[in-house]
Amino acid sequence: MLSQNFMLVRDPLSLERIRSILVRLEDTIIFGLIERAQFAHNAKIYIRDAFPSLKEKGIKGSWLEWFLKEIETFHAFRTGFSDDCSPDEYPFTSDLPEPLLPPLQFPGILYPNTINANASILSFYTRSIVPRITWRATIALSALKRSNGITGDDEGEDDGNYGSAATIDVEILQAISKRVHYGKFVSESKFRDDPAAFIPHIRNRDRVALEALITKPEVERKLLLRLRKKAATYAQEFSADGEVIASSQLNGHAKIDVDGVVELYENYIIPLTREVEVDYLLQRLDGLSEEEVDSLARQEKRQ
Repeated sequence: MLSQNFMLVRDPLSLERIRSILVRLEDTIIFGLIERAQFAHNAKIYIRDAFPSLKEKGIKGSWLEWFLKEIETFHAFRTGFSDDCSPDEYPFTSDLPEPLLPPLQFPGILYPNTINANASILSFYTRSIVPRITWRATIALSALKRSNGITGDDEGEDDGNYGSAATIDVEILQAISKRVHYGKFVSESKFRDDPAAFIPHIRNRDRVALEALITKPEVERKLLLRLRKKAATYAQEFSADGEVIASSQLNGHAKIDVDGVVELYENYIIPLTREVEVDYLLQRLDGLSEEEVDSLARQEKRQ
C-alpha cells in the first residue's frame, strides 16, 4: 500500500501513489455516508442562526459551521493548513490561529496557488447530498412520530442528534475536500511530465483544451463502476460469521442509497475535481519569467 505520508515517499507526485490514495478515500467517503445515513436530515444544523444558544454566545453561522470552526481551530494550533504544513488539507473556515508546532519540512510538491473549493463542497453537501442519503432515516422517523400522534411539520426531518450528525458531517467533508483537492497533485504530475503540452493553453487561458489534456473518460467510467460495487457491498448486512444476510440490500434495507453514492461522485466530486485541476494549471505559470517558461517548454516529455 502506497503511503499518504509525504515524509516517507520518494515521489509524492507519482500517479500510482495518487491513484492509490484516491481509491482509499472512496472507502472513507462511503463509510462516512453509511454512518450519516443512520440519522435523519436534521436540516436545522445547516441553517445559519437557527440556534439561539449559539447567538447568545456571539457565534454566527450554522451549527455545522460552528463545529467546523472549532475543529479546524484545534487543527490549526497543531500544524496549520498552509502548503508547507499540510499540502493535502484545506480549511472550510477562516481567521484560524497560527500553529504551535514548527512546520514539517515537506519537499516542494505543489506550485503556489490560491485554490480552495471548500465553499462549493459545503454547499453541495448540505443542500444535495445530506437530504439524499438520509431520506430513509427521515421517513422512518416520520412514521415513528405519527404512531405517537405527532403529525404535520413536527413529524419529519429532525431527530435531535445534532452533535452526532455534525461530527460525521465534518469527517465526510474533510474526506471529500481532500479528494477534490488532490486534483492539484494530478495536474502538477501531468504538467511536470510534459510542460510543453500545457503551456500554450495556459497562456491562452483555454480551459477546454486543458480539461481535454487531463480528462480520461475511461478512467472515470471504471471509477464509477468500482464505486458502485464497493457501495453495494458495504451497504449489505453481515451475520456474526461474516456471511452476507440474504436480501439485506433489497426492499429498502440497505445501509446506504447506492445510487446516491454514485451520483455524488458523478455529479459533484468528479466535475469539481476537474475544475480544481484546470484552475491549478491556470495558475501554474504565475510569477515565472519568460525565460523560465521557455525553459519549461523546452523540456522533453517524461516517459
